[in-house]
Amino acid sequence: VQLQASGGGLVQAGGSLRLSCAASASGRAFRWYVMGWFRQAPGKEREFVGTISWNGDDTHYQDSVKGRFTMSRDNAKTTVYLQMNSLKPEDTAVYYCAASRFLGQPTRDVDYEYWGQGTQVTVSS
Repeated sequence: VQLQASGGGLVQAGGSLRLSCAASASGRAFRWYVMGWFRQAPGKEREFVGTISWNGDDTHYQDSVKGRFTMSRDNAKTTVYLQMNSLKPEDTAVYYCAASRFLGQPTRDVDYEYWGQGTQVTVSS
């Protein structure tokens, strides 16, 4: 599975961005994957942002983004989204999407098998 993340950019604090992650899998194959978003800020380790179940019914987020970020997916389009609202300068990072066949809500990057190339999000104060 190849993942292509897009939608990053420069935004002022309080603004919004929507990231997309398109998978090269068929719709049937895409359904088998839990999808996640991670991010890595300069000088910091990569951290979990959120995950979404195969049918989109279950989501789980890092505490710092709860209430501001929302994940969704369109299995017919084999795409997962990350809507980011009320952005803060500390959200600045390269954002990565990833695919996992683990059950549940994997939050560790080692649980994900496939990774996109990353898209830069910069939030100015």
